[in-house]
Order: sequence, then C-alpha cells, then structure tokens
Amino acid sequence: MRTLFSRGSVLLSCLIFLSCVDDELVTHPTVSYEQSFKEMVSDLLGTPETLILPGEQDVSKIPADFRNEITPDKIILGKFLFHETGLALNPKNDLGTGTYSCSSCHIAESGFQSGLQQGMADGGLGFGFKGESRIMNPAYQPDSVDVQPIRVPTILNAAFQQVVLWNGQFGANGLNSGTEAQWTEGTPKATNYLGFDGLETQAIAGLSVHRMAVDTSMINNSPYKQLFDRAFPDSPESDRYTQLNAGLSIAAFVRTVLANEAPFQKMLRGEQNTMTEEEFKGAFLFYGKAKCYQCHSGPGMNGMDFHALGMNDLSGNQVIGQVDEATKKGRGGFTNNSADDFKFKTPPLYNLRDVSFFGHGGSFKSVREVIKYKNAARAQNPEVPTNKLSPLFTPLKLSDKEIDQLTLFLENALHDPNLNRYVPEATPLGNCFPNADEQSKIDLGCD
Repeated sequence: MRTLFSRGSVLLSCLIFLSCVDDELVTHPTVSYEQSFKEMVSDLLGTPETLILPGEQDVSKIPADFRNEITPDKIILGKFLFHETGLALNPKNDLGTGTYSCSSCHIAESGFQSGLQQGMADGGLGFGFKGESRIMNPAYQPDSVDVQPIRVPTILNAAFQQVVLWNGQFGANGLNSGTEAQWTEGTPKATNYLGFDGLETQAIAGLSVHRMAVDTSMINNSPYKQLFDRAFPDSPESDRYTQLNAGLSIAAFVRTVLANEAPFQKMLRGEQNTMTEEEFKGAFLFYGKAKCYQCHSGPGMNGMDFHALGMNDLSGNQVIGQVDEATKKGRGGFTNNSADDFKFKTPPLYNLRDVSFFGHGGSFKSVREVIKYKNAARAQNPEVPTNKLSPLFTPLKLSDKEIDQLTLFLENALHDPNLNRYVPEATPLGNCFPNADEQSKIDLGCD
C-alpha cells in the first residue's frame, strides 16, 4: 500500500506524527513539524518550493504576460493609478466625480477584497474602517450605482491566474482559447481581442466598466506625465498617455501584490517557529485527509479549475439590483456550455481572516462556516441540480477539532499582516483614497 511518505526513517517518524492518540498528534522527538510537513509535501508535489510566493521585487519570478513586461516604473505608476480617485471621471451622477477608485472595492485591510458583501464604487457613500460601512448614496437610484452582482474577488496572488473573475471571462489565452465566439463586440468581453492575459484584460476593461477614464490634460499637468514617460519610454508620445497603458501598468502592479510575508511562506523559506503546532496540524489536514490542495493549488492556493459547489448567489435585503441568470451560471454563463453551468473559479486562500463574506455570493460569514459546509457537502442553493455538483464535493469526515485546526491554518498561517506595503502614502494628485466622497473623507481623516 502506497503511503504519502517514502524516506526511510522519516517514514516511521511521520506515521507516528500523524497517528491519533486521544485526538492528539504525537511527534517523534527528532523530527520537527517543519521537517515532517516538508517531507509530506515533497511526496505530493515533488518539492515544497512549488508553494513559495516570490518577493514582490523579484519580478523575474512573478508570472507575467509576455506582452506586458513587469518593470519597477510600471509598478509605481500602477500602484498610484489603482488608488487614484482622480480617474473617477464618468460617474452616473456628477456628485460621483472624483470619489472612487479601483481600491474602492479592493481594500488592503479587507485582504484586497471588498469590505461589503457587494462591492460598490460609483454611487457609494462612506468607508468605515475597512470598507464595511459603505452605503448607497441617496442621491443615486439603485439602477445607477456601480455595484457587483457577485462578490468581489481578491487581487492578492492573482498573478497565478491566467484568466480572471469568477467565470474566467477575462483573458485571451489558456483556458479561454477557443471561446472567441463569446467575446461579444460592444461588451467588456471584447477586450479579450487585444490578446492579453486575464489581469491585463481586466484592468483595461475595468477602467471603462467602473466609470473611470484617463484624462490627457490631467496627466500633462501633474506628476503623472513623468510617471507615464518612465513606465512607457518606448511608446510614441502620441500613444503614451492612454487608457491601454494605464491598464497595463495597473496589471503590472497587481501582479506584485503577493502575500509572501505570511507565516506559512516564512516556514517554506526556512524560518523557524513561524507556525504553532495546531496550525501545522491544520496544514497536514489541508494536504492530507481534507485534500484541499486538489483545488487550492500552487503558490497562490487558487487553482485554475471551475467547480460547482452549490453555494448561494448574492441575496438578501442589503443586495442592490438583481443577479442575472448568466452570473448565476458562473463559467457556463460565459461559455454558453451547459456542462459549465454553476461552476465558479477556485479562489485563493490568503488573508481570509480579513474577509467578512465568503463564497461567490457572500453567503458565508466565516472561514469555519465554509469548512463546515464543505465537510458536510450538502448544497445550499436549490437552483443547482445535483447532477451539476462537482465530483470533488463529497463529505470530508473531519471532526470538530480537525475543523478548528484547519481553520487556524487558513486564518493564521496564511495571513500576511503587512498588506499596507502595497498602498501608497499619497497619490500624485493628493486626493483622498480609496474613496473621496464627503463621508469617506470623514471616515478616512482626509482634509
């Protein structure tokens, strides 16, 4: 019978390590948790190094679109543009001008997700501490607010995804090769015809979708001109200050937003005592009994597969607008292939402790709730036929204690405490951000 371990004396130690005595793991005194875990992962994946996130400055190791080289100057420009409320130039109501940014829905304190169940940019009012207090501006009508019909995905570790969004609609390559018939002209999906990978496509399309624009006069009369000049020195000046280049620089920045200071990452790089025993027990469950790694794989712990897990869509009295049928069908709503119906892309798992809503519809309020749901494997959404559910959606048979251990691993070992390093102290225009409406200025302490 094949075991997960295959290395002589370590085999005996790890078998003892994983044995249960009164639900407690027992370790061989000469074998550390770190050594045992790395042996386990080596047997599963070949080497633990496949799980290591690169440093944000080590751009040569960060996955990139070959048509959009990651450079320090692009990163700097993209970081500013991502947080720049001065790009909010196409609101539905004049009151919204200059009041929102990309970071309105991707907030560092919320793990670069929204602080709300439903992200809100133009038409929103207020911020709170981590975006949790944003509400619809009463001057707007519900159908004029820029809100998402699905929970906002994180940008954290997104460099490890070739197509993006829950349905994977952005990205011209990889899994989306052959989906050209769905790149409908006149819709954001047509941006795929530019030929870029997902992050670039999303950033370019997102500027228009979320009512932002690059104003040449604003650039020429601000420090942004020099930033664009440095980031795109080979572009003709007549084509340099464009929405295309703004999107490419934002994508370059987003690719560097990596949770590489999490305790799990430090352990993988050889640091000692970064994780507790209980967190290690959760890690053994993740790569062992629970088999979470089958879907949440690679350095970003995301995966590029789509699965139907029967989770609910956005719903409730707080939801603005209606969730359309295409959104409910996930990948199938994009591909128009019924075999893809109700499948959603596997999300990354870092900094979940900062998040208040989970699942594509935000139908869970904690990491533990999601683990319990997957452990029971009983679909909550009656609209998802049983025959559409993923074959991997089966009971995990975890005990309550094991659920606690797995929760500790996900919440603590995968938590990077310093995501604010990706947030500028100020933008070149000196505007309040991530929002600049009057209530947000009060909440954020902006002058």
